Amino acid sequence: MEIAERLRLLPSVDEVALRLEGSGYPRRVVVSEIRRALADAREQLRGGAANVDIDREVIASLSALRGASLRRVINATGVILHTNLGRAPLAGVSMPEGYSNLEYDLATGRRGKRDAHCGALFERILGKPAIAVNNNAAAVYLVLQELAAGAEVIVSRGQLIEIGDGFRIPDIMRRAGVQLKEVGTTNRTHVDDFRRAISERTRLLLIVHPSNFRIEGFTAQPSREEIAALGGEHGIPVYEDLGSGCLADLAPYGIDEPLVQQSLAAGVNVVSFSGDKLLGGPQAGIIAGDAPLIQRIRRNPMFRVLRLDKLIIASLEATLRHILFEEWDALPSLRMIRLKAEEIRARAEALLAALPGLPAQIVPGKSVIGGGSTPEQSLATWHIAISAPSVAEWERRLRAAEPPVIAMIANERLLLDLRTVFPEEESRLLTVLRSVAAINPPAEGLPG
Repeated sequence: MEIAERLRLLPSVDEVALRLEGSGYPRRVVVSEIRRALADAREQLRGGAANVDIDREVIASLSALRGASLRRVINATGVILHTNLGRAPLAGVSMPEGYSNLEYDLATGRRGKRDAHCGALFERILGKPAIAVNNNAAAVYLVLQELAAGAEVIVSRGQLIEIGDGFRIPDIMRRAGVQLKEVGTTNRTHVDDFRRAISERTRLLLIVHPSNFRIEGFTAQPSREEIAALGGEHGIPVYEDLGSGCLADLAPYGIDEPLVQQSLAAGVNVVSFSGDKLLGGPQAGIIAGDAPLIQRIRRNPMFRVLRLDKLIIASLEATLRHILFEEWDALPSLRMIRLKAEEIRARAEALLAALPGLPAQIVPGKSVIGGGSTPEQSLATWHIAISAPSVAEWERRLRAAEPPVIAMIANERLLLDLRTVFPEEESRLLTVLRSVAAINPPAEGLPG
């Protein structure tokens, strides 16, 4: 049949709408999706498709619109702060339903500030006041714009970094209206480079933690103590963008990442960092430091533009409370970092025991922090390595399952790392694996 003939045989909008009249969806929405489906069908037929079932396409589209797009997935990649999977997995949070005291002081009966819900917790953790905006990129912009707009900011050439999605420090500095003054070289910068660059137009000394890369070999950077002392000599504030926001000492678990508290103790006047990386909370950008500077930054009109929503505040408050009281295992990302490889192997062995016939074995591997944090640092783990005729097809079917399971492919094998799988998700993971492998459940083993 010619393409023109197939196009003429497509039903009209009214025909399809009549057939779907009892679908339970509003007619306006149904008609809109029919038009979309017909437009897509015309393109498919011109592209060589033999036939298109319009009714089925419309029903599928309506079902997709009715269901949630943002869904829980099982992260079996071993990447703890997986940027594409929401970075830090959140702890359970009790969100206040209905109205809340977001900006209401219950003690005085007057208007309050939303900062109050997290402010006291930040002060006790950091020993300094702090405010929060919607992400760390916003925090960097706000600090630069308030403290140095129209003037110079000095930064080491080796710290002019780019992070994910094309975010570059030089670009954000220009947008904030500050003049970038590079000092040193790509691999070596000394405090005297900063000293020689200071002029009457210098308003800020900037330190950027290279959280997503490492330079090794013949390298040098001045310590934050040196730069803080230099800033103190000249009355110029020192600002450090820490990025990852590590508030808990992870050195015992093999993670070498500077603590926010260390920067403040070294004399840095203002720091900023992410809420959804090593802090283990929701997306946010935290700005902490000397009270007069934090007050200035908070009064900037852009603070209102960038401020947090009540849902994020509730999640951040719960996260900070866990950190203050050292309830590390209550924060999923920190619990995953602290997991021993032997625990992961035992869980993997139990899972495989419930899947007799699965073409898989347990092999040593590495988990990573991810999210642009701790480059070239990893955690020992054990992978479930599945060998199949079509590993790519297995990976696709896992993604299409309910719930979706996100795995890795390496060396022509499908790898599952249980470090990033919640224990309560294992029964669902088992069910999905049985379905994909067409394995009948055994009499004993993990519940399916």
